Amino acid sequence: MRTYWKYDASLRTLEAWEPDCWTQVTCPTPDDEEFLIEELHVPDYFLDDIRDKDERSRYEYDEGWSLIILRIPYIREVASRTPHTTIPLGIIMNKGVCITVCNFETNMMIDFVSYQQKRNQGFTDSVDLVFRLFLSSAVWYLKRLKQINVLIEEAKRNLDKKIDNEDLIGLSRLQDSLTYFITSIRGNETLLSKLKFKLPVDELDADLIEDVTIEMNQARETTNIYAHILDSTMETYASIINNNMARVMKQMTSVSIILMFPTLIASIFGMNLISGMENYWWGFPLVIVLSFIVTGVFYGLFRFKTWI
Repeated sequence: MRTYWKYDASLRTLEAWEPDCWTQVTCPTPDDEEFLIEELHVPDYFLDDIRDKDERSRYEYDEGWSLIILRIPYIREVASRTPHTTIPLGIIMNKGVCITVCNFETNMMIDFVSYQQKRNQGFTDSVDLVFRLFLSSAVWYLKRLKQINVLIEEAKRNLDKKIDNEDLIGLSRLQDSLTYFITSIRGNETLLSKLKFKLPVDELDADLIEDVTIEMNQARETTNIYAHILDSTMETYASIINNNMARVMKQMTSVSIILMFPTLIASIFGMNLISGMENYWWGFPLVIVLSFIVTGVFYGLFRFKTWI
């Protein structure tokens, strides 16, 4: 699906493409790709790079065409090992041409358009659009991080009540998500530092870049904090699990040792040998009482030593 936006004074839709408009392509169809390649003459390998969900943040220039790949946060709608992840957003520019291509429909882009319409202000040029997309991505990283933090706290509350594999697996998946986030944010920061020298930046863009840098620094530091907290949480619960396992094994070993003594007594007096008590009625009760006494003595000793 593609949408044409006129952005000189305010953000408003157009019926057809015209020079110096913003062409937003979401989940491109074969018809959309044919339009970009045949009508706008976009290099086809640009679209191939954007289609790769693992494509890193980077800048490429080829015969007047500029390709900027920005990593943005994304939540998968279906069940996944890492529901919070990042995807590439491609920005393609040339003289009179500004295109954004994303192979997924994201809340970030919907919110970006809505926010710009509420501001009732457009963009000074395509460079201004690029840096505002950078700013929006940093803001949305912070939003997703808050959601991840809520999930971490919820899992910790559940684990405080009962250590469950499902909650531990959930924390592990959030750990993977934070790894994707920190890698993408660092890549975006590196890309931003390059674009300062690659794109024609005016005074207004310089102020916007400063705001983007601040937001990205905050997103990176927040991600690092949550990652450290999650690592510490996982280590803590791993230690608790090991401690509980060691306690259970200690108790089972103590019980086994205690039961070994009456078993030994019964085995000795149960041998096919003359013990001297075969003709006395109190022989069997004596063995039973002796077994209880020995068991009680060692049980008391083990309790005193806090082994059980």
